[in-house]
Amino acid sequence: MSKLGKGILYGVIIIIVIIIAVISFITMALPNVGDPENIKVELTPQRIARGEYLADHVALCTNCHSKRDWSKFTGPVVPGSLGGGGEVFDEKVGFPGNVHVPNITPYSLKGWTDGELFRTITTGERKDGTAIFPLMPWPYYSKMSREDVYSIIAYLRTLTPIATSYPKSRLNFPLNILVHTMPQKAPLGQLPPTTDSVKYGEYLCMTAGCIECHSKSDNGKITKGMEFAGGHEYPVFGIVLRSANITPDKTTGIGTWKEDQFVAMFKGFGDPAKASSVPKGSFQTIMPWFGYSKMTEGDLKSIYLYLRTVKPVKNNVIKFQMISAN
Repeated sequence: MSKLGKGILYGVIIIIVIIIAVISFITMALPNVGDPENIKVELTPQRIARGEYLADHVALCTNCHSKRDWSKFTGPVVPGSLGGGGEVFDEKVGFPGNVHVPNITPYSLKGWTDGELFRTITTGERKDGTAIFPLMPWPYYSKMSREDVYSIIAYLRTLTPIATSYPKSRLNFPLNILVHTMPQKAPLGQLPPTTDSVKYGEYLCMTAGCIECHSKSDNGKITKGMEFAGGHEYPVFGIVLRSANITPDKTTGIGTWKEDQFVAMFKGFGDPAKASSVPKGSFQTIMPWFGYSKMTEGDLKSIYLYLRTVKPVKNNVIKFQMISAN
């Protein structure tokens, strides 16, 4: 072999060794957001009530971590499954991997400390040190107030235990490598006073992750300038759903909506038992209306007032489209 050939071969070997070393470091040393805090959350009635409100109707922890009846409009939670997990995100819904949403009832979390739960919710690092892909919106929960996170933990401790378990999550390459770099230390935030309606509404929007669903994204990053403008695609049930434009644009958003109209839209979904059946191929939505419908009118009004302050974006969204068989 010529000197040039040997040089190229050695160079390739060195590059391969470096790549292996980098991947080994990422997968073995990360994530590393620090040890769980040594905390004990007191289960006060006030915390449990606040946690129930947040987990069931704002952050919607229990909405994702429960089975949903997708034969009904907006997929109400299946009775008796609250917190038991079971929903699946895989290639069928455009997800790069296979994730079974885990059980978060005391049956599954009985061996977790409050510090381990706090770290998981706010940083994306599990009890065993593995990383959580932000399909669970922990980047938003990381900005909640410490007391609100404590309240959610307190409420989760009171859920009825459900004896279910699911396969370990699997992410496709290279996401299965990159996910190790995603967890971050939590900045945490402060709960604004309810009298500051706009700031309080912003806090609620952040906790609910509204911007995540109601914005276009590219490779997991929200497209700059398209915040809250809708158009995020969800290929599910043999159709493509797109989130609505909720900016105050007057032609393609909610700029002409009045406050009472905004509140009434949510309150119209107060009873999951009345959810209508949805024939295959008919209009459906993954917007969890039944969960959000139990938010207080005051909180919904604050969200409305905050959304009035975001930048209007003209973006006409086709919310429902059949997937071509070809």
